[in-house]
Amino acid sequence: MASDSVGVQEPIRFGDDFELNVRVRRLCRSSRVVKLERIPLEILVVLVEHWGETVTREEIVARIWGKDAFLDTDNSIRGAIRKLRQVFKDDAETPRFIQTVTGQGYRFIAPIIAPEQENRADTSSAEPAAAPQAMPKFFSELDNWLQSRGMCIERIEEDRKRKAEAPVDTEGDRGPLTQIVGRRLILGGVALVTLLAVAYIATGHRPTNATAPKIKSLAVLPMKNLSGDSSQQYLADGITEALIGRLAAIHDLRVVSRTSVMRFKETQLSVPEIAKALDVDVIVEGSVIREGNRIRVHAQLIRGATDEHFWSESYDRELGDVLALESNVAQAIAGKVEVTLTGQEHSRLVAARHISPEVYESYLKGQFALRKSNNLSDLEETISYFDEAIRQDPAFALAYVGLADAYNELGLVFIGGSPAQTRPKVVSAARKALELDPELAEAHVQLADVYQKEWRWSEAEVEYKWALRLRPNDAAAHVGFARWLLAEGRTEEAMEWSKRARELDPLAVTGTDLAWILFSARRYDEAIRELRATLAVRPDDALALWFLGFSFVGEGKPQDAIPPLERAVSISHGSPGVIGVLARAYGHAGRRSEALRLIDELNRRRQKGYVPAAPFVQAYVGLADYDEAFAWFERAFQEKSNILQWIKVEPFPDAMRSDPRFADLLHRVGLDEGR
Repeated sequence: MASDSVGVQEPIRFGDDFELNVRVRRLCRSSRVVKLERIPLEILVVLVEHWGETVTREEIVARIWGKDAFLDTDNSIRGAIRKLRQVFKDDAETPRFIQTVTGQGYRFIAPIIAPEQENRADTSSAEPAAAPQAMPKFFSELDNWLQSRGMCIERIEEDRKRKAEAPVDTEGDRGPLTQIVGRRLILGGVALVTLLAVAYIATGHRPTNATAPKIKSLAVLPMKNLSGDSSQQYLADGITEALIGRLAAIHDLRVVSRTSVMRFKETQLSVPEIAKALDVDVIVEGSVIREGNRIRVHAQLIRGATDEHFWSESYDRELGDVLALESNVAQAIAGKVEVTLTGQEHSRLVAARHISPEVYESYLKGQFALRKSNNLSDLEETISYFDEAIRQDPAFALAYVGLADAYNELGLVFIGGSPAQTRPKVVSAARKALELDPELAEAHVQLADVYQKEWRWSEAEVEYKWALRLRPNDAAAHVGFARWLLAEGRTEEAMEWSKRARELDPLAVTGTDLAWILFSARRYDEAIRELRATLAVRPDDALALWFLGFSFVGEGKPQDAIPPLERAVSISHGSPGVIGVLARAYGHAGRRSEALRLIDELNRRRQKGYVPAAPFVQAYVGLADYDEAFAWFERAFQEKSNILQWIKVEPFPDAMRSDPRFADLLHRVGLDEGR
């Protein structure tokens, strides 16, 4: 539909049962009109128009009262927000609808429901909404939704340009709702804008070989540390990761993720061999030299099929300008591979800021430590680096992303941190990162992961899709969305998204991620093959050993599960999650006394500090003591254990599914058949 009136007439639906009709200024819940005073209703309209964005108090004042208002608008705004929260039964501390952005304003965060989502609500399992093999369809559906609401993309882009060129004092002159919502969603990353051709940035451009095939994929190999100091390796690795991150935001370019390329750090393979292994058209090679507070980066592009070097350049900067240096390299690469960028993608490549060398060093050391973390003490060291970076520069968004990542790892049952302590820290750090930079896909993935573990299913879905829009080449976002689909029971779709993640990160997304989906689908043989392939490359991967134990138990071979689980316990320094599955394997194998010994060990540890409920559930299921298992299930529910997100699909409680207590538990976490 193209007319403005259609978009305005159609109610905007959000939450479970709310409808906002902007034209007549009416809010309904379950078809019943909600009584709201004019000011709260007008503020709601403004927030919904700017969905996902921070709306400042000044913008609210200009819209509702005019810029020259002479009254206590702050109190009026706070009172109106309070009334809206009462209507939505929203909590300011853990908001589902309106989020307070400290010192700035407010953000509307409730998922807005497209008509297509409602129409397919009962058939989602039979008709995949966004299978990765049809990724263009997934993104085009969002754009079609915009158009169905009267939002012409070309008109929106023209409006965006007009606004950008207009004097500052015209900011308060806003157009129709359909243009406003469309423009904001375009800037927020939900719909594709008109594609813009990128001018070549690098100097010395040579005419392109007309016979050369179009470049659709690339891999950035680990930058070589040529500083003569092995302790500077974190700097080379950090720049490699930053370039991958910037280029991964380009929709029309497949960029192999960090984990896979790091396997080639010390390789003797030729460029064509690496390109074939990673299935890419172009390889980026480079080096980093640090001399005091100066840094020199050399980068070159090589065609994978022919080993032809067709571009190289060196960049010399102060270390404080390293983000600008990374931006320049990424822009040059994008220009040389002749990829088409949207305006937003180009802006993302260009974005950079000055950062002190001390802050960047702390951040990179945190990243470097996080990649090696395998236990509690490692993660505590990692957190200290990110804390130091934030203390020195509270406006450095990436440090908050790193901090959220570290706390997320700490809260896994594999490590054994308390969800009640770690999850609020993940959410706080991720939200702060998004306040500073709303386009950080990693932060959206972190929020989605927490929301999923807390059974906030719709909010998790929205965050994953934001991340996929912002960074369509992010393997972590694909894996995260695959896990969300798996938890919902949409196993085949989850498999497809996981396979797409493997295409992006072919050497990392193998055993642990895909195998968990295969295990949950009761395809144990395939899961075991995936995990053995991973362990052939990384024999000390405790997570892969843990999952291998899961798979052997599921296959009915508990004796085969015991050796890898015992090894995983040793490598992980006694992970409670691994101990629980080992106790279960002992129980299934008839080694009851050894299972009880491990339960006693967990209980002793519980007297000294936090131990998750999930290991006890696993152990008692292995002993077929289902009453005790249900008792620990209840404790798992109280602590919102990670284990409960998988309760709909994971095989381990199959013997308990006919019990009414299980049906009740499934309902309470929002995964019963009614969903």
